[in-house]
Amino acid sequence: MRPALEVADIVHAHGDEFRRAHAESLSAGQKRVLRNIERCRTAALGGHLERCDECGHERNAYNSCADRHCPKCQSIARAKWLEKRQAELLECEYFHVVFTPPAKLVALALQNKRQMYDLLFRATADTLQSIAADPEHLGAQIGFFCILHSWGQTLNFHPHLHCVVPGGGISLDGSRWVACRPHFFLPVKVLSRRFRKLYLRYLEHAYATKKLQFYGELQPLSDPKNFARYLKPLRDHEWVVYAKSPFGGPKKVLDYLGRYTHRVAISNNRLKELKDGQVSFAYKDYKHEHRQKLMTLPADEFLRRFLLHVLPNSFQRIRHYGLLSNRHRGENLTRCRELLGTPAPVPEPRRDYRDRIQQLGGHDPLLCPQCKSGKMLRIDPLCIAGLIQYGDTP
Repeated sequence: MRPALEVADIVHAHGDEFRRAHAESLSAGQKRVLRNIERCRTAALGGHLERCDECGHERNAYNSCADRHCPKCQSIARAKWLEKRQAELLECEYFHVVFTPPAKLVALALQNKRQMYDLLFRATADTLQSIAADPEHLGAQIGFFCILHSWGQTLNFHPHLHCVVPGGGISLDGSRWVACRPHFFLPVKVLSRRFRKLYLRYLEHAYATKKLQFYGELQPLSDPKNFARYLKPLRDHEWVVYAKSPFGGPKKVLDYLGRYTHRVAISNNRLKELKDGQVSFAYKDYKHEHRQKLMTLPADEFLRRFLLHVLPNSFQRIRHYGLLSNRHRGENLTRCRELLGTPAPVPEPRRDYRDRIQQLGGHDPLLCPQCKSGKMLRIDPLCIAGLIQYGDTP
């Protein structure tokens, strides 16, 4: 069912005005996202005719834009990704660890997204693997994956990494499975200090090799002395590494991932009203017991905040490390299961990705909206006839 209000509606109503007001500051990627959201599931992208196999009801089904920033396009991507992950889960406890750089680095990250995001992934991965390999802690090779989020509940810029980690790993000599203590992965304070040390080391190297750019208020940081003064306070403060409650077994991990992996900055379901150029949306106030509240912003400010989270071109926001790295994942998982004494998962019958969408969202995307019992089947392409019918041009 289509939400009462979508990001696309806001772009349709205020996108042209927003483009004119920010013509000099919008990147090519941000302009492309606006254009894709406008065209998504409209005749501009073509489509096909669907007909119910029971009552004969017909509807035009227009193609999606497939943009990873589009709220309407994530269900399919998420369903396909989860199908691949299901066979990779191990029979052990799983942990959720969040790494967040200090707020002082936010402005620098906004001007250097690709570089600062890469540093965040690198420092996080090296922190987890080095502390886990230390015999004083776990003494094992671990595997995990990280998911980049760049937003807070009010669409402010807040880059951080969510890491999903099995509760154990293969001993350093490869002979046995080393399990974490029940409900405890690694000490957060140790992780935090290693993360701080590595991130700042990598950041200084990026600066020394001239991979960072500085504009506007950050222009003085081009001077090495100013940059050193800028970093100095960061060395003395504790950085935020947050270990959430453990997931439990693999089933709970998959349920969590189904809600979390392919999020965009804001879902259409959180949008409440567009009136008189003002956008109202729901958010959780984490500082006040996660209370549900309503925020209202001018449409221009809403779109500005939304576009803060457009990723650099081809940037990979979900990455696998250690035992789960792409190159040797299959053989590492086989070895883990041997050491755990658990059988390889029985492959499930191949399912249509829409079955997974139904499982995740609680609705069947092919259910006939008219008779509520039949299935909508694809009949004819609309990429030409449909466009002529509605008077549109490709």
